[in-house]
Amino acid sequence: MRKERSMYQLPSFLKAGMYISEGIIINLIFYYFYKGILCPGSEHPLDISYQFGFMAMSLTISYVLAAWFRPISFFYRSDRRGSILGNVFITVATLAMIFWIFALVFKFNIKFQSLRIIYVLVSIYVCLAVWRFLCRVFIRALRTTGRNLHHVIFVGDNEPIRELYLEMRHPFYGYRVEGYFSDEPMTDAPEGLDYLGPVSDVVDFVKDHTYIQQLYCSLPVVRSSEILEIIDTCERNCVRFYTIPQFRTYLKRTMQLEVLGTIPVLCIRENPLNSLTNRFAKRAFDLVASALFMIPFWLIIYPIIATLTHFLQPGPVFFKQKRNGLNGKEFVCYKFRSMKVNADADLVQATEDDPRKTKFGNFLRRTSLDELPQFINVLKGEMSIVGPRPHMVSQTKEYSRIIDKYMVRHWVLPGITGWAQVNGARGETKELWQMEDRIKKDVWYIENWSFSLDLKIIFKTVWNVFVKKDKQAY
Repeated sequence: MRKERSMYQLPSFLKAGMYISEGIIINLIFYYFYKGILCPGSEHPLDISYQFGFMAMSLTISYVLAAWFRPISFFYRSDRRGSILGNVFITVATLAMIFWIFALVFKFNIKFQSLRIIYVLVSIYVCLAVWRFLCRVFIRALRTTGRNLHHVIFVGDNEPIRELYLEMRHPFYGYRVEGYFSDEPMTDAPEGLDYLGPVSDVVDFVKDHTYIQQLYCSLPVVRSSEILEIIDTCERNCVRFYTIPQFRTYLKRTMQLEVLGTIPVLCIRENPLNSLTNRFAKRAFDLVASALFMIPFWLIIYPIIATLTHFLQPGPVFFKQKRNGLNGKEFVCYKFRSMKVNADADLVQATEDDPRKTKFGNFLRRTSLDELPQFINVLKGEMSIVGPRPHMVSQTKEYSRIIDKYMVRHWVLPGITGWAQVNGARGETKELWQMEDRIKKDVWYIENWSFSLDLKIIFKTVWNVFVKKDKQAY
């Protein structure tokens, strides 16, 4: 079990207001387009009223389910404009799919012409994105003026306390840090963090200052009797108590909280794809996209490349190679063959002027056409469209011994394209630091996965192939 907590503290009534307002916006847009575009030529006014009411209810339910799948999340510090746009895109796409199911089941009298539907979906997307931007600006402005703040005190004087204060001091996050308690004042306290007294004064301070809402404690476990007294005082005075684990002094990273029985444990590396919902969404996209791609692949692409391969580089059309996938398990990876048949294919990495490559093979590599058969691996469940690129078994054996986090990249399905590849880390790895950089990017992708990130990587992949002309594709 894990609960992620935002640095932004937003009251429940504001959260509810956000969802209600977005539901109203969606229904207003639907009403605007209803008669003229979605349902033109309706005959009886009562039929229109009844139909619209039932459709609006279905649309509202669709939004509720979409919001449950992808909650509003623009209050995280790490969020940028792209995060808001990506979240709104996923919400609108999910809403559209759910409402389409309602329309099929209940046989709504709606003209589902593609252009008309695009008008509606684009309008909803733009309005929701603008609304979320405006709400974020409003809440930041409100908190900058000193309103809607949570009053906080710290107990302890170590590095985690300093770091937490530096995070909380931004006024639009919703905190006002009153100061800290420790046995002695900090010699290097951050500017603005006031010393309130020794730890023995915490209990009286909490009792006397009823406006305090949260207390963050970073005392060592050996002072458990004092900590328990502080906890008891906080609970008697409606103050939320939070503890900062001591391992924060040597593990400065985001961690994942889980509960085994009644014992809380922390995982030092977060993986959003551990979530069943996230895995389902990613796998559903992989299956739909790959299945759609297989039609032109077998009808057009494969016959052309197979014919050219037969005349230009005699031998098999496909190149099959064992690579390491999820949890390090080996699987057979498919590619269009771009080299002459040779005995070193599974041992030696391709180089820029590799004599094993053919002219036609060079073309396949530059255009990334050689990777297209891997959609077969995606359909088989051995790969994903986006993920860390699978390496040869010989590479895995070599680099897993000398790069600490190398095997972390095998916690998810490998991909046809990935975050490392669209950011320049592809092709030959002549030096160790190049592989380390690639692994660093792969691990970042695993820890920061989102559906919108996958879409961004796919877009950048297409851009690199057709526009940027990646020079490392050889």
